[in-house]
Amino acid sequence: MKVRDKIREFIVVGFVLCLSANQELISQEKQSLVDYVNPLMGTDSDYSISNGNTYPVIATPWAMNFWSPMTAKMGDGWTYKYHDKKIRGIKQTHQPSPWINDYAAFSLMAVTGNLKFQEDDRESWFSHKAETAKPYYYSVYLADYDVTAEVSPTERAAHFKFTFPESNTSYIMLDAFFKGSMVKIIPSERKIIGYCRNNSGGVPENFHNYFVAEFDKDFEINHTWTDGWKILTNATESKGEHVGAIIGFKTKKGEVVHVKVASSFISLDQAQLNLSKEIGKDTFEETKEKAKQAWEKELSRIQVEDDNIDHVRTFYSSLYRVLLFPRKFYEYDKNNAVVHYSPYNGKVNSGYMFTDNGFWDTFRAVFPFFNMMYPDMNGHILEGLANTYKESGWLPEWASPGHRDCMVGSNSAPIIADAFLKGVQNKDTELLFEAMLKNATIEEGRPVKSVGREGLGYYNTLGYVPYNVGINENVARTLEYAFADFTIAKMAQKLGKTNIADTYFKKSLNYKNVFDPSVNLMRGKNKEGDFQTPFNPLKWGDAFTEGNSLHYTWSVFHDIQGLIDLMGGKEKFASKLDEVFQMPPSFDDSYYGQTIHEIREMQVANMGNYAHGNQPIQHMIYLYNYANQPYKAQKKIREVLTKLYAATPDGYCGDEDNGQTSAWYVFSSLGFYPVTSGVDQYVIGSPLFKKVTLYLENGKKFQIDAKNNSKDNLYIQSATLNGDAYFNSFIKFDVIQKGGRLEFNVDKRPNKYWGSKNENVPYSLSNNEFKN
Repeated sequence: MKVRDKIREFIVVGFVLCLSANQELISQEKQSLVDYVNPLMGTDSDYSISNGNTYPVIATPWAMNFWSPMTAKMGDGWTYKYHDKKIRGIKQTHQPSPWINDYAAFSLMAVTGNLKFQEDDRESWFSHKAETAKPYYYSVYLADYDVTAEVSPTERAAHFKFTFPESNTSYIMLDAFFKGSMVKIIPSERKIIGYCRNNSGGVPENFHNYFVAEFDKDFEINHTWTDGWKILTNATESKGEHVGAIIGFKTKKGEVVHVKVASSFISLDQAQLNLSKEIGKDTFEETKEKAKQAWEKELSRIQVEDDNIDHVRTFYSSLYRVLLFPRKFYEYDKNNAVVHYSPYNGKVNSGYMFTDNGFWDTFRAVFPFFNMMYPDMNGHILEGLANTYKESGWLPEWASPGHRDCMVGSNSAPIIADAFLKGVQNKDTELLFEAMLKNATIEEGRPVKSVGREGLGYYNTLGYVPYNVGINENVARTLEYAFADFTIAKMAQKLGKTNIADTYFKKSLNYKNVFDPSVNLMRGKNKEGDFQTPFNPLKWGDAFTEGNSLHYTWSVFHDIQGLIDLMGGKEKFASKLDEVFQMPPSFDDSYYGQTIHEIREMQVANMGNYAHGNQPIQHMIYLYNYANQPYKAQKKIREVLTKLYAATPDGYCGDEDNGQTSAWYVFSSLGFYPVTSGVDQYVIGSPLFKKVTLYLENGKKFQIDAKNNSKDNLYIQSATLNGDAYFNSFIKFDVIQKGGRLEFNVDKRPNKYWGSKNENVPYSLSNNEFKN
């Protein structure tokens, strides 16, 4: 062999080896599911239109504390907007929604050169080109100061890493925010301690978030500031409405300063304990890796296989959002016992507590998803609900961190009942059932209007909440109370409480009282029994909640067949569904006096009057299955999955809302959706991926295959379950939990016969154990 041939052989072999090595690295990277997640999904939002209204959450799953870069001013619910150009700090946040806003927030920021500490002065230009956002890690280059700021989280702590330039004056400041705060610098211990009390409601008088920040570099400078941004030179302590702490030192080029931060709602000692337990002597890289593995553990419960990388990214980005709320609001004491500060009575109690959740949103798909994939966690959440009842006398409906007056309904009932009926373990079943009945029978003494049932007296006497008695969103309340009654009945039935079950099954038919057959829609009804006039089905709000009659008419989750009968049969029902998509996105916003963002999101989506950006209508597409036309659902579901979602800053079509809009995507991309909480079925749609494997908590594995799946091949031609032909347009919870394989054969032409017989349709009350 000639020399040049040997050289050529060496080059080829080397290239092949390099290619193999690269392929192995790519394969390993693909197995790291958390790196598919884009925390910036949905952050390109503002007050006028929501593409998610999210912020980049740097946290572990269900963590007590989140961290986020902060482009907005203190107190602004839109804490991070993708199109902003400057960062003011990285803050600890507990915000579930910009509309609910934040509590217990404080921030860290680094600057160099002349001291700038006021939030308008200290902000630094940044670019997304020099920003890395992962659930377990965030990094940003603060261009004005030549500083790179990094953070990795634990459940109750975080590890910061600041890389400085050469500077005689480098600073790190802790802003304890407004509405009451305290800081104390302890130079001998390289430490800042203190508390913040900022909140947006829902807290007792003694509410504090205590924090401890430990540095690995001696302080050469220490200042504080007090109210009015007044600096206190060489001071070590400050207390007031809005205070902060500043420490400074000389730095060499590339010098790294670490800060380990933890907080507690219980005490400073508990904050220090949280820091010791969760970070201790760990390096930054160790903290980062632990956070990464925490996400990997939860995300790997669902393995998606497909050749469309964008869909895979959107799936795991959505799953990440589902696993953030409700947040853990408990800590571990020195004996490793679970304890919590109660946002309801201000005491420190034993046991679990969770918060930051609007059940009006999350009863629909988030909690059903937990019951399917994370039942142990949901068991802890139920214990937290029982503790809320013990400590406040009521179940929560919107908690942040305590009871908040927001939204309508009695949606704690379907959350509790669905978990119970699906076997989630909970020691407080009877207590929770008692609490559900209290919501349905007692109106007095409620801490806020959203807790219990507003208008209960009318509902229990007339069978509906009237339009003309000064209670807004009355039809929405009636429909949601009726569904809650159904779930109470289902739970009572399984508990052997037959009389209660019969009573509440009958009450669950109250939805019929607000159905007007003259227009085939839900409509406000006066106390005297006549329907309200004038009536515009396109009018948002008024008798409905963030929607109109075309949206809320379908909120009969438990008895779609009953609704079909009211409308005059399946053809008329399906035609009404068609109408929502085929009409222009017309609307009447007169109730609000402005075009609210939910309306605008419907208008720009080009899907008629279908408003997927808000929750009331998100189950609607699946209702074609009940009318023996599942092929129509398949087409519309695939359209929503691929048109209205993407792992990009504008990747949602409305408020993400505590995981609900994401949960719709996660469920729907698997190929089914939980239309009815409290029922052991999921309604089948159109699977997005070629193969999905669910690794269930009981150790079983359930696989979903879609042969020939592609952009155009979205219609189900046939299906098999564990090798046997399958014709139902639903699949049972127990079938999934036992493990097995569901296989779809899909094609570009609709099969109007698959799942189209009456015996193939999903559950409706009118077709099952209780008949009118």
